[in-house]
Amino acid sequence: MNPPDNNQDNAPSTPHSQLPTPPPQSNSNPNPDPTSISISNPSFEQMVSFSAPKKRRRGRSQRSTSSFHTLPNPGGLLPNIDAAPRSTNPGIGDEIITINKDATTEALLALTAGFPADSLTEEEIDFGVVPVVGGIEQVNYILIRNHIISKWRENISSWIAKESFLDSIPNHCISLLDSAYDYLVLHGYINFGISQAVKEKVPPTQQQQSKPSVVIVGAGLSGLAAARQLLRFGFKVTVLEGRKRPGGRVYTKRMEGNRVEAAADLGGSVLTGTLGNPLGIIARQLGCSLYKVRDKCPLYRVDGKPVDPDLDMKVEGAFNRLLDKASKLRQLMGDVSMDVSLGAALETFRQVYGDATEEMSLFNWHLANLEYANAGLVSKLSLAFWDQDDPYDMGGDHCFLPGGNGRLVHALAENVPILYEKTVQTIRYGADGVKVTAGHQVYEGDMVLCTVPLGVLKNGSIKFVPELPQRKLDCIKRLGFGLLNKVAMLFPFVFWGTDLDTFGHLTEDPANRGEFFLFYSYAQVAGGPLLIALVAGEAAHKFETMPPTDAVTRVLQILRGMYEPQGINVPDPIQTVCTRWGGDPFSFGSYSNVAVGASGDDYDILAESVGDGRLFFAGEATTRRYPATMHGAFVTGLREAANMAQSAKSRGIRKRIDRNPSKNPHACATLLADLFRDPDLEFGSFSIIFSRRNPDPKSPAILRVTLSEPCKRNEDPVADQYSNKILFQQLQSHFNQQQQIQVYTLLTRQQALYLREVRGGDEKRLYYLCETLGVKLVGRKGLGIGADSVIASIKAERTGRKPALSSSGTKSGMLKVKSSALKRKLIRIKGPVPLNQNNNGDSETVKHESLGNGKASMQATIAEAIGSSNTQEESKWLSTGVASSSDDGMSEQNLTQANEFDEDKNKCSSGLNSDPSQAT
Repeated sequence: MNPPDNNQDNAPSTPHSQLPTPPPQSNSNPNPDPTSISISNPSFEQMVSFSAPKKRRRGRSQRSTSSFHTLPNPGGLLPNIDAAPRSTNPGIGDEIITINKDATTEALLALTAGFPADSLTEEEIDFGVVPVVGGIEQVNYILIRNHIISKWRENISSWIAKESFLDSIPNHCISLLDSAYDYLVLHGYINFGISQAVKEKVPPTQQQQSKPSVVIVGAGLSGLAAARQLLRFGFKVTVLEGRKRPGGRVYTKRMEGNRVEAAADLGGSVLTGTLGNPLGIIARQLGCSLYKVRDKCPLYRVDGKPVDPDLDMKVEGAFNRLLDKASKLRQLMGDVSMDVSLGAALETFRQVYGDATEEMSLFNWHLANLEYANAGLVSKLSLAFWDQDDPYDMGGDHCFLPGGNGRLVHALAENVPILYEKTVQTIRYGADGVKVTAGHQVYEGDMVLCTVPLGVLKNGSIKFVPELPQRKLDCIKRLGFGLLNKVAMLFPFVFWGTDLDTFGHLTEDPANRGEFFLFYSYAQVAGGPLLIALVAGEAAHKFETMPPTDAVTRVLQILRGMYEPQGINVPDPIQTVCTRWGGDPFSFGSYSNVAVGASGDDYDILAESVGDGRLFFAGEATTRRYPATMHGAFVTGLREAANMAQSAKSRGIRKRIDRNPSKNPHACATLLADLFRDPDLEFGSFSIIFSRRNPDPKSPAILRVTLSEPCKRNEDPVADQYSNKILFQQLQSHFNQQQQIQVYTLLTRQQALYLREVRGGDEKRLYYLCETLGVKLVGRKGLGIGADSVIASIKAERTGRKPALSSSGTKSGMLKVKSSALKRKLIRIKGPVPLNQNNNGDSETVKHESLGNGKASMQATIAEAIGSSNTQEESKWLSTGVASSSDDGMSEQNLTQANEFDEDKNKCSSGLNSDPSQAT
């Protein structure tokens, strides 16, 4: 037999058609009527009957609930909504509106989609769905949001328009309708999928020429979801996939032989939480009914004898009690529990309380089931956060999709531009765009979405240029990425009966407790007699090197030990397939988990974009709510499509500003100086102003960076001739105190807050600003007309407020000098941009190079502080030493120094311009 191929698409397949196969037994039924369920809008009873936490029920539904985690109580706000008084003519924030009498059901349905009943999600807050968080206006928004979701769920094959809600939403809440509808559509909570109505919204190719271009690395569920959404937004999309097929870790293989065939899910197989599962919606759009996995799961001992059901329930109860004790322990330990494994806690409690000691093989089976649910060893799972995603369980049954999940993949891949067998080696990103290298080809775009599995990131298979931020590298290292393998077997007939979908097998060796511990029957959904054995935990890693023939032989020994004592003959399989997900170069494992030292925050960090909206990340390991699930991967694709669309919009606004310089620089310069007397944020050499009435994190803000240093005393003997003159002394003193360079940029409020959190002083902040965010520092006129409107808006908002006194105001006795009486001269600064002082208290230094004739005079001295050349030849560029974001691709950011003396304010104001011809 040939050695196994590391590529999962060519998983080892062992034909057994040459072996004799007896005819089917008379009591077998290879094609029974499946028990299917239709996933329509769930009833109230379905939504409130959430069962045990999913981390315990991945392979087997638990018969007892748990106190480990409880879902959010949806009833906190809703009774108040129903009982609140309504006025006949309310304002937008005066009274709670009435849209639907059954607001509670709509809220519960929204809950299954991930929306809390009485508050906003962080994503909604970041989007700015309401001007002020909290209050009646937020309640009205939530009611409208829930109503929109509910109405679309009634007919998920349609495209629901905003206009369809105008009759049910009061006129004074139309702005909330606009906000809720735009948010839900952009982020893919409604009007998504593969229905014809959604397909018709994709604009023609010719309309995409002016839109941004996106390169997506990986054609798994997250990549496909993002690609379809971005295409509908009008983006130009190219998907690079290393395999010969789409789907990634979701792979349905057609097995056949002797006129028997079946569809085997070798990767992701079970749809969990079907009440709000978006993949369940895709299945409905395909016209498919999902098959509910039945709870019955008998266990068999090593000798093949069935485990007594009463004993089974007893040990299961003892196992759950240990988990509850571990839950209480982590609450007592606090942060220390992050450094303790779940396995260590369980073993300690087992020894102390003696639970299940008499049935260790049965206890170990439950440990194997837990390791299957988490794709990781319990000895490596975090006691503190191993089940941190359980509160977000969407609720509902565990289901199979008849015909395999490949049906979802192929439907999502339809008409998506995918290039197969393109293994990406390098991703370069910067202010000018992205370049993705695959083999000898380079694909360029405005943005790139990386959807490769966490295992690939851990392996370092892709080089990022520049390197990823350290916080992202650290979270990649902290998060766990486990392994699950399968043996799929196509038999000539069903010998295991049709009254169950799962059954388990115990082992004596604790180290091998996950070896073929659980069997899934796919006979009802695969189209043929298919049985799949699972290998979890430590056994999954050993399985990677086990010859396929040995693995199949071992599985058959187990099956025959179970069924032959019952008088049932177990035939040789027609075909078998053994997976090797750990050795697959496009995955290096199965799915993520929270390892010791990690937390749910690491999922959020991995999801963060890099390079000022150039490099984005999606996949099941980038969602703290739904990790290790197929729908988790899918929703991250929708999430990042929305983030990329917003980033492209913001970048487009900045480009328009760069192309349209200010038309009234002097008037706005005066306003700007006044506004920066009372900045909204101030740290180090950085000051920021923004609208205080607009909480939208995407709202514009203006940043000013003040760069200065004490000037050396002029040692020229000619200057000493005037040292005894009062005029020169006063002007010299004024210059020494006021020599400054003030540069500006326009950014978002959220970027300003991120900048404030940068540690390491002003130099680090400046590097982050120019290199990471990729923005330009310019003089006042370089801000553009877009900044003019922002300045005017902030000024109008602050009318009537008394500004704080500026620290750089005129000192008592300072001589007023008219700028027209002074000559203007330009200087060039070499090396790093000078800063006042960094956060560590270290003074910065700078070298000056005079462009003048070297004569020492009062005019020459002052001119360096206040002058600028009126010829373009003299307008030299100032290098900051950091990468430029200009479109001409220059390697350094160049700025022109131009300082002004404001005779009305008796102070020096200075700026740097990106265009020498605009020097003020």
